[in-house]
Amino acid sequence: MRATMGLLPIALISLISLLSFLPSVNAVKGHDFKTCSQSGFCRRGRALASRAAEADSWESPYSLLKDGLELDSQGSTFKGKVKSALYPDVRFSLRVDVLHDGLFRIRMDEVDGLKKRYDEASKWALVGEPELGSAQWSKGEKEISAVTRTGGERVELKIEYSPLKVGMWISGKEVIALNGRGLLHMEHFRTKEEPAAESSVESSSGEEEQTVLEPAKPTERPTAWFEGAEEDAYWSESFGGNTDSKPKGPESLSLDITFPLAQHLYGIPEHAAPLSLPTTQPPETRYNEPYRLYNLDVFEYLPDSPMALYGSIPLLHAHSKEGTVGALFLTGAETWIDVARPQVGGRGMSTHWVSESGILDLFLLPGPGPHQLFRQYTALTGPSALPQLFALGYHQCRWNYISSKDVLDVNRRFDDALMPLDVTWLDIEYAAEKKYFDWDKSNFPDPRAMVDAVAEAKRKMVAIVDPHLKKTSNYHVYQQAQERDVLIKKSDGKEYEGWCWPGASAYADFFHPDSWQWWRGLFRLGDGKDVKEGEGWIDSTKDLFIWNDMNEPSVFNGPEITMPKDNIHHGGWEHRDVHNLNGMLFHKQTSLALIERTNPPQRPFVLSRSFYPGSQQYGAIWTGDNGGTWEHMKVGLPMVLTLGVTGMAFAGADVGGFFGNPGPEMLTRWYQVGIFAPFFRGHAHIDTKRREPYLLEEPYKSIVRDALELRYAMLPLWYTLMHEASISGTPATRPHYVILPHDEQGFAIDDQYYIGDSMLVKPVTDEGATETSVYLAEDEVYYAFDDYTMYRGISSGAQIIVPSPLEKIPLFYRGGHIIPLRLRPRRSSSLMAQDPFTLVIGLSTKRAAVGELYLDDGESFSFRKGELVWRDFRAIKNGKKGIKIISDDRVPAHPTEAVYGVDLTGTWDPENTYARNIHDVRVERVVVLGLPAAPTSVHAVSNQQKVDLNFKWIKGSSAEGKRGQEGPASVLIIKDPGVGIAKDWEIVVE
Repeated sequence: MRATMGLLPIALISLISLLSFLPSVNAVKGHDFKTCSQSGFCRRGRALASRAAEADSWESPYSLLKDGLELDSQGSTFKGKVKSALYPDVRFSLRVDVLHDGLFRIRMDEVDGLKKRYDEASKWALVGEPELGSAQWSKGEKEISAVTRTGGERVELKIEYSPLKVGMWISGKEVIALNGRGLLHMEHFRTKEEPAAESSVESSSGEEEQTVLEPAKPTERPTAWFEGAEEDAYWSESFGGNTDSKPKGPESLSLDITFPLAQHLYGIPEHAAPLSLPTTQPPETRYNEPYRLYNLDVFEYLPDSPMALYGSIPLLHAHSKEGTVGALFLTGAETWIDVARPQVGGRGMSTHWVSESGILDLFLLPGPGPHQLFRQYTALTGPSALPQLFALGYHQCRWNYISSKDVLDVNRRFDDALMPLDVTWLDIEYAAEKKYFDWDKSNFPDPRAMVDAVAEAKRKMVAIVDPHLKKTSNYHVYQQAQERDVLIKKSDGKEYEGWCWPGASAYADFFHPDSWQWWRGLFRLGDGKDVKEGEGWIDSTKDLFIWNDMNEPSVFNGPEITMPKDNIHHGGWEHRDVHNLNGMLFHKQTSLALIERTNPPQRPFVLSRSFYPGSQQYGAIWTGDNGGTWEHMKVGLPMVLTLGVTGMAFAGADVGGFFGNPGPEMLTRWYQVGIFAPFFRGHAHIDTKRREPYLLEEPYKSIVRDALELRYAMLPLWYTLMHEASISGTPATRPHYVILPHDEQGFAIDDQYYIGDSMLVKPVTDEGATETSVYLAEDEVYYAFDDYTMYRGISSGAQIIVPSPLEKIPLFYRGGHIIPLRLRPRRSSSLMAQDPFTLVIGLSTKRAAVGELYLDDGESFSFRKGELVWRDFRAIKNGKKGIKIISDDRVPAHPTEAVYGVDLTGTWDPENTYARNIHDVRVERVVVLGLPAAPTSVHAVSNQQKVDLNFKWIKGSSAEGKRGQEGPASVLIIKDPGVGIAKDWEIVVE
């Protein structure tokens, strides 16, 4: 959240100083942020690639020495020595670990260098040291290789000696190649030589100065063919009036990673870009800049750009109809990535990664499909946190609700409008002088009473807590951090001061272990008696949750609106080494604080703007400060899809856009988009008009109410899908390539997607649209959600045109699936706990369907002890025209499926306490779509008792009918079958 500060109530002198650092609110200021040509190490890396491309012959100077190779007795770890022909006296080590499930980890580091390269990114990103597997190794004249397996596939890693090249092969085909283009370069630590002269030159933009150190002699360096003729920005460089001292000199890492079979690449968020990554290099250049991974506060970002945004996940999926593989490159430093397709329209994708610092720590994920990749990545970095149920409801936010009265009025008006709501949010104005944890008592005189009043309707609140600490002697949080010496330091060792919302601010160092318990203690709850001022949050309750914003970190007067790279963190590491990790560590400690504040602990909800691999364990993220435009609405779809496939399953984009004043049509369509993202929040800037949905005029108000009610009706499905993400990493929102991985025409589709495997949605993001084209690429039926009109796809792909006036969302049940819904409107999700279910069964062309439902208490960690209900549903053929609908226990159908790592096999009790608590929750309706003929009878069997059931039949088309006979589907409605949702039962349709 960034904008003008004119309305903020801080001291005038501080306000005037602070305003000098802030941009006006129109659109992103491109000159605030570097391009590759303005970044010394990126310039060097791209120049290296250009020299290689232009050379008649090019060979990497790096080679693996045949002497000194080491292999452990289990075939798990291989070690070798690498030399560079450029610098024969500099030594490098290469280590390859064989991991379970066909994964390989490849690490390269400088040995006995003048300084140490940062090697701790994995410490923060991984859930633990990965368990080693084993492989069969063989040594030849030109290479050494290792063979292992994933599933039924043979996986081989080939390491060529000279020049050094590493390739992964699956079933005899090369799928990943490292240094195949010879762009590997680990800039070793060196001693600075005094230059003969220093000159300043302008960048190509004319808006930035950089310092270039000219060599003492004009002769060309012997390494010029590879490194370039000049020491370009080795020891210092400037941008936007800030100078980076670079005390360690050049230490960047360059590596080319090629995917010879790939047709599309996905991943490396966060960018406002399509799902299938456009190229940044010839011959099909879409973007002229590489993708940048450098967590930055970018307000109203461009809706089609490779610019860096708030988070970084250095993970790529490379996909073709033959399979999917992945590469995870763990570095906490700024990284630029070029993407190219070597031949126009051809196969194969190449990438070039350039990171400012750190060792090479690369994981090769063999897949060989999207779902296997999700599991492999989750095994490394951890599962998505299973959120409390309320967190999947609707969140209402703006900068700012100005008082307790305002908050309670918003809740009342949602009730008056019969609109569901789960969470009301408070932005920075609740905090006195932007001192988080301290309430502005003039506007929020009794915060606990306010939160309790909201909680009476089973609703929650969220308050923002940012990482900047106001530097003043009367702020206990700053005082405590200073006393504990856990604040980030400048390069000279003194306390760093930057400017943010409170004015002069300090920043806690969450890499420092002494900061952890201190920070968690700030969130302790109490009634004013058992928690002392400064040792907990007196004015908080268990119903108040947290929003971590500005944690890139955002520093208004810093280079690129963030922290100087030569700042120092715990352990002596520079900020340049850990920048992209910073936001995750803040998020993590806040999440742990909310877990620890209650006994027994409750699941936390913490929203973060900045993220890194592993962030999924700590809560939700959103796509930041978007604009209220149709373009931003559109790009939010691929952004959330990309986040999902790279592990951040709990994500969404602000409904309505943070900036601007969307008209009623745009706002209505945006709510119809927002209900189909895992995280669903309306938000707005302080300068915008109030736009809570109850303020809309008719018919927009009723249409948005319908959308909100649809979101709540689908909560059983969303909760089941978030549970699946917490086990396997499979996202709730799934792109076309995940569901249909062999359909080449669909690999780049990102404006329609699946909710789980069972529903397809094509949100409308065009102004004035009255119809929409939907792509169906399987010989299966799809049933329109609202009227059960049946459409049928074909294996070669078909476009269908569906009506989509403002009140209609192109949403479909996918044939072959059973969807659990709760259709009784409630004020909030918690009030639905005892509501009955409706099961919608969309029969496939083979008259079959499957589904599942996961339930628990929605707030505690009791599910880890087996306090849950997990049901399998199946519909199978029964005679010439009927079906059997079966519900039985899901746990422990697959022993490898653990709940948060807890294997329930052998200990599962279907009569657990939670199951008993919902003993009376029933299925009130079953809707079967696509039966071939009217049934003659329907009965249920439960507890060995047979009961005849009432039903209604509506004649229509059969799912088994011939193509061309689509239209209104047949509908069978079974009324109140009398079966419990937590029980085994069978419904027989004859």
